[in-house]
Amino acid sequence: MKSLTAQQAAEMVGGKLIGNPAVVVTGAASLEIAGPDRITFIGNKKYLPLLSGARAGVILADKELEPELTGEHTFIICSNVDAAFAVILAVFAPPPVTYVPGIHPSAIVDPSVTVGKNVYIGPNVVIEANSVIGDDTVIGAGTFIGQEVKIGRGNQIAPRVTIMHRCIIGNKNILHSGVVIGADGFGFVPGPEGIIKVPQTGIVQIDDDVEIGANTTIDRARFEKTWIKSNVKIDNQVMVAHNVEIGESSIIIAQAGIAGSAKLGRGVILAAKAGVNGHITLGDGVKVAATSAVAKSVPAGAIMVGTPAEEQRLFMTRLALPRKVQRLAGKFDELKKEVQQLKNQ
Repeated sequence: MKSLTAQQAAEMVGGKLIGNPAVVVTGAASLEIAGPDRITFIGNKKYLPLLSGARAGVILADKELEPELTGEHTFIICSNVDAAFAVILAVFAPPPVTYVPGIHPSAIVDPSVTVGKNVYIGPNVVIEANSVIGDDTVIGAGTFIGQEVKIGRGNQIAPRVTIMHRCIIGNKNILHSGVVIGADGFGFVPGPEGIIKVPQTGIVQIDDDVEIGANTTIDRARFEKTWIKSNVKIDNQVMVAHNVEIGESSIIIAQAGIAGSAKLGRGVILAAKAGVNGHITLGDGVKVAATSAVAKSVPAGAIMVGTPAEEQRLFMTRLALPRKVQRLAGKFDELKKEVQQLKNQ
């Protein structure tokens, strides 16, 4: 059984220990249910009332909460409690699932496919002609890889992923189940006899260290490429349209949608169900609040809220305006009464 003392945990995360350094924990749990042999964390002041009944052996706490920490608990004060708890979780996590390299007998791999060293290809995988699979890559059961696809080294491709023809996947990416890379972009124009499909002749390129959540779809470009740059993290059920570019280290959260040819800078965050209009640019570090819809280009560093989205300061001003008007109306009624009283005198 794995175990850590409070002292060891504090040293691992570079935190300040308050309390008993000899407390031993053998696992992690939430603040509500953690017992004396568990380590937990608190990173938000709204959970401070839970400390009165907490039984955890060790509690990681955000440094901003230190003045408000109460009880005879053993705390480790951290500058980034989420990152620190992730380090602790890694200690107690079960060993990762591993696969013995090889090609399952039920897999269909075209003879022209180049397969690197230490590659696992699972049951019922289909890999079509002239594709390349890099070293140390895992391809889960039922995955389809089209013609002339290039996949780099160290990728983790879960069961039932679809990667269509000519797409490019870099190194050390994680694609979860149900991901579809390279379906046709939604391109149509009206014609004399109805709606005409516009050929989608480009590809999808995914760089390195990208993670894409379950059932997310990334469409191929109308021409050139739809481009997901390095270290991007995409949640489940996200829609990325043709010719979109997503800059390095951006985060796209569940059910967000990005319309065709939009360009997102480095470090952009789209919260859940946010939408981005086509053919616009979001500068580096832009943050878009949940369910907000960005209709026009915004500069670097902007925080966008609402539908249509506007900068946070303007949104909050507009949100507060009805209350201000209501207070002014009340004051106006009071003044009218005072004026009437003066007239009556």
